[in-house]
Amino acid sequence: MGSDSVFSILSLVALVIASAFLAAAETAFSALNRIRVKNMAEEGSKRAALVISLHDDFDRVLSTLLVANNVVTLAAAAISAVLFLYHFDELGPTLSTLVLTIVLVIFADITPKSLAKESPEKVAMFAAPLLRLLIFLFTPLNFFFIRWRVLVRKVFNTSGDDQTMTEQELFSVVEEAEHDGVIDEEDKQLIHKAIDFYDRKASDILTPRMNVVGIPKGTTIDEIASSFIKTGYSRLPVYDESLDHIIGVIHMRDFFDYYANMDTLPKSAEYVISPAIFVAPSLRISQLFKLLQKEKSHFAVVTDEYGGTDGIVTMEDILEELVGEIWDESDEVVEEFVVLGDNKYKVICSASIEDLFTYFNLSQKPEAESSTVSGWIMDMLGKIPAEGDTFVYNNLAVTVHKTEHRRVLECFVTVEEPQGEEV
Repeated sequence: MGSDSVFSILSLVALVIASAFLAAAETAFSALNRIRVKNMAEEGSKRAALVISLHDDFDRVLSTLLVANNVVTLAAAAISAVLFLYHFDELGPTLSTLVLTIVLVIFADITPKSLAKESPEKVAMFAAPLLRLLIFLFTPLNFFFIRWRVLVRKVFNTSGDDQTMTEQELFSVVEEAEHDGVIDEEDKQLIHKAIDFYDRKASDILTPRMNVVGIPKGTTIDEIASSFIKTGYSRLPVYDESLDHIIGVIHMRDFFDYYANMDTLPKSAEYVISPAIFVAPSLRISQLFKLLQKEKSHFAVVTDEYGGTDGIVTMEDILEELVGEIWDESDEVVEEFVVLGDNKYKVICSASIEDLFTYFNLSQKPEAESSTVSGWIMDMLGKIPAEGDTFVYNNLAVTVHKTEHRRVLECFVTVEEPQGEEV
């Protein structure tokens, strides 16, 4: 074998290695976890910072890799053809094509891409310095191909495609993270609640006017003290004539501080009434949370379209949307869903309709506009509910058990086998 043949073989080996490097780099930059690399860059890794810089201009990186890989492949094909033609005459081109194809597919495509897919961040950081050099060398060609891509986008009208991640796609990412063991079930639920947090409004979490306990203007000091002790609430709204005219809020701590020093202070409850914050039911709870923080308050009155009181929202209500139910020593623990046996359940109708659908594994969203089970039952019946009224929804047989003041307090739900389409 002559020196020319040895040089040709060494050149082929070098070109196959170069092709493998380029293929691995392409896969690595396509599959890397940008957040993970960004964290490494923030911790001081210069390679990671370079990878982020290159990834920001991914079009240029991709065109460089593709052009370079095509140049390498064509050079390898030319050298292989000459080498095999020299040694095998007429069979040379056929053998060259067969052997080079097998070598490139195995060693310059499948193997490097598989390895890069396993550790894309490591491969990207290894390849980044040389890739930056290649981008510089291929600047003229990149300029042409980037302009060509812009032209293709205009011709096929793809420049306006929305590439942002949707909320459903984000939920899918969270599901995958749980499946891969990156997060547990509790972490997943917290992330889901955090995402939903920005979609929910004050009307979704308020305590309805019917359940609000307030203090009429002019109530005596002793009566106010009795109300705090009886209800266990830390804040009570003060109203003039009716709850539609709330004039302020009394905090239990402020009241009992005043109560203890009443002999040296004015004999009037108005001394400890704080101004109330009024918000619209359409206000998002993320904005309400910031408003309460700014005003250093834990209590807001939600008004209806006529200026009356729709209900109240507390800071605790908002936080419970993120972390779940919060109980303190004064709270009476109430189970909204109680198993009675034989697929029968008792449901407290102040529960959220979304919680009901989740509890009974109903995948479709509720069609009713009401946010509580009580309102949903009224919508389904089409009238004021009475004890004993029943209806069937999907595979749930619902029976009104207890009512008060034209609203449902409790109902029984029996889970039956699905019998066709929902009502």
